[in-house]
Amino acid sequence: MSTSPTRPSTASGAADDYLAKRQLKKGAAGWVLLAGLGVSYVISGDYSGWNFGLGQGGFGGLLIAGVLIAAMYTAMVLGMAELSSALPTAGGGYTFARRALGPWGGFATGTAILIEYAIAPAAIATFIGAYVESLGLFGITDGWWVYLAAYLVFVGVHLMGAGEALKVMFVITAIAVVGLVVFAVAAVPLFDAANLTDIPPTEAAGASPFLPYGYLGIWAAVPFAIWFFLAIEGVPLGAEEARDPAKDVPRGIIAAMAVLLVTGAAVLVLATGAIGASALSESGNPLVEALGTGTMATVVNYIGLAGLVASFFSIIYAYSRQTFALSRAGYLPRVLSLTNGRKAPTLALVVPGVIGFLLSLTGQGAVLLNMAVFGAALSYVLMMVSHIVLRRREPDMPRPYRTPGGVATTGFALVVAVISVIATFLVDSVAALCALGAFALFMAYFALYSRHHLVARAPDEEFAALAAAEEELR
Repeated sequence: MSTSPTRPSTASGAADDYLAKRQLKKGAAGWVLLAGLGVSYVISGDYSGWNFGLGQGGFGGLLIAGVLIAAMYTAMVLGMAELSSALPTAGGGYTFARRALGPWGGFATGTAILIEYAIAPAAIATFIGAYVESLGLFGITDGWWVYLAAYLVFVGVHLMGAGEALKVMFVITAIAVVGLVVFAVAAVPLFDAANLTDIPPTEAAGASPFLPYGYLGIWAAVPFAIWFFLAIEGVPLGAEEARDPAKDVPRGIIAAMAVLLVTGAAVLVLATGAIGASALSESGNPLVEALGTGTMATVVNYIGLAGLVASFFSIIYAYSRQTFALSRAGYLPRVLSLTNGRKAPTLALVVPGVIGFLLSLTGQGAVLLNMAVFGAALSYVLMMVSHIVLRRREPDMPRPYRTPGGVATTGFALVVAVISVIATFLVDSVAALCALGAFALFMAYFALYSRHHLVARAPDEEFAALAAAEEELR
């Protein structure tokens, strides 16, 4: 059976009307807002989640894993800066893979990203609930009220339009960054190097005070090191709403990565050194517990809530744009890409939000985190393969920005991404298998239905058709 894209109607006027109902707001963001979006995606990872890696690898294991993952993300971001400058649409990684790997590769990448972005807010919601309960706000002791309120409020803000949502997000993110500065200032006097290695060595191969769980602990800590940078790859999803996508998206994602490298390193060293790896390894709000009691701890607790909200808020933006792009091209039901009067994709915001809320009711933040990391790492593999394929197959494709080091840079990121996918099974095989099962269901839907109903006029399909035509001419 054919997998060729089809128009939503044989009449060009009907096809134009199809796209007219699926328009995002142009020019809503410059590179500064996009950089803020990149930081916002990730900043909750500085406030909570990463510390569970201490229980897998100790400080040494998480530190080594963190350095490796930071290098991977830096290389990957440089590769994505090139791809986003050449293919600036709302599909992000899906668009890159669609051009390089065809419909199957494109949908596989988009699905992996969507799993990451639909599940990550659910994990963050459980961390928000932990912070709210620790503050005793509103007398809430059962987190599901917090999860519901978070989804209702922030999906509602996004329905008001991209420009409004991104500005609100930028302010919340700025507050969260200030909170990290406050934490660092307060943690420095509490720092004790002995606290970094207070987990007793096990009998694992290579175990020592620095690596209490041995060499295997480094690998097991990889998914939690990813939490320091998880979702930054979502910056290209804002391409269609950027003022100058070819310039703004690369600048935004590189600037965001620079900020996150500094904040991640500071949090890992200072928080662990303030209270100890053992005590921090199971904490729901590690920065607050690292500071103990007192005014500074209370301030960081409140601002930490802002950090979690920032990531929760921004990843809602990311999942809606990924859903929108896949739906507009026919990979997912087309109704999901309809936009409202403010050019916001209504059902693309609501439907994944409902799914995320239901997942958050499990209260299993660490499990949800590992599921999100599986989707992310799988998408990284496919995106880096896409960069390498396009460099080899389409060397003359216009690239306003080019990756330093070329395929060697993205090849390194590819190898580490493969290791990261395997690591998710090492940490929690059940969570990884659940994410793999969801991925398989999406692919079955594509195989049985949506690959026969793709929309030729969608930007991502037109990019691919143009590339195919140029290849035939050559």
